Amino acid sequence: MESAMAVDLNPWVEYEFRVVATNPIGTGDPSTPSRMIRTNEAVPKTAPTNVSGRSGRRHELVIAWEPVSEEFQNGEGFGYIVAFRPNGTRGWKEKMVTSSEASKFIYRDESVPPLTPFEVKVGVYNNKGDGPFSQIVVICSAEGEPSAAPTDVKATSVSVSEILVAWKHIKESLGRPQGFEVGYRKDMEQEDAAETVKTRGNESSVILTGLEGNTLYHFRVRAYNGAGYGPPSSEVSATTKKSPPSQAPSNLRWEQQGSQLSLGWEPVRPLANESEVMGYKVFYRQEGHSNSQVIETQKPQAVVPLPDAGVYIIEVRAYSEGGDGTASSQIRVPSYSGGKITSAQSTLHTLSPSSSSVTLLLALMIPSTSW
Repeated sequence: MESAMAVDLNPWVEYEFRVVATNPIGTGDPSTPSRMIRTNEAVPKTAPTNVSGRSGRRHELVIAWEPVSEEFQNGEGFGYIVAFRPNGTRGWKEKMVTSSEASKFIYRDESVPPLTPFEVKVGVYNNKGDGPFSQIVVICSAEGEPSAAPTDVKATSVSVSEILVAWKHIKESLGRPQGFEVGYRKDMEQEDAAETVKTRGNESSVILTGLEGNTLYHFRVRAYNGAGYGPPSSEVSATTKKSPPSQAPSNLRWEQQGSQLSLGWEPVRPLANESEVMGYKVFYRQEGHSNSQVIETQKPQAVVPLPDAGVYIIEVRAYSEGGDGTASSQIRVPSYSGGKITSAQSTLHTLSPSSSSVTLLLALMIPSTSW
């Protein structure tokens, strides 16, 4: 044998060939490759797969499919035939798509209502003729971008750097949203300078963070989906809260009796651009422990329990609607079960049963450190 026929090759595909000799001992080395040779063209035999619908704008029918790979196109001039008809009708409307790499066709008709069902099939062709169509599937025309603006939009200041924006959406409107976009800008900025935050799903509120204190912001909300954005809401505004007081509580003084510590300090007076003092927080913990307990009071005084033996570390902060203010200097107080001790005393002398003198260090002011 000095020749052979290769069969079942794909049309319009380039091939190269090698020949090897074999005998009972084994197989020899292959020959050098032949020159590339292309098989003849033929009508395509492979239909597109995964025909389905996609999101689009109102009055659009968006048809998508998996493109046929080059090895199954069978010739030059390859393209697609997109056929569709309203569900329940007879005649097919056909459109030619001439690109072999195309994977989508958009049909637009102003008379087509949203979510109208269509029967769809996609076929193939090349210079040799028309090939097969895919299976018929039913897809619907696009619902379109959201048609209604969010309503009842409200903006509420939460802190010095946060504002809560909430809204409602008309569920009966066309164009179901995939989420909402909140645009916001400072009072003196232009609308094209607005920043945006997106939500997903049916969320109806978002807390915007990282804002500047004591600053007026304006907000608009609009729904979006795969087809685009809906109309924006009317504009609402809110001002972030003033910064917390920068002055720390000072002149801490205390009196300890048994396991209770009566603590007092000078009231904090905020500056004009700071939030009014709403009260004070007393943070206290045992030395060597990381978690603090907190006592809130509206007066510049508090009673702190010291139930366990050991040294307690205490500091005070004013708080306001803008948050917690600057911490006072810390004090260190040893728990003591007998007698009365005040911050004015530096030592205590008591007599033990053996009449020996005992000296205790009661308190020490230290600079404020991170808790």
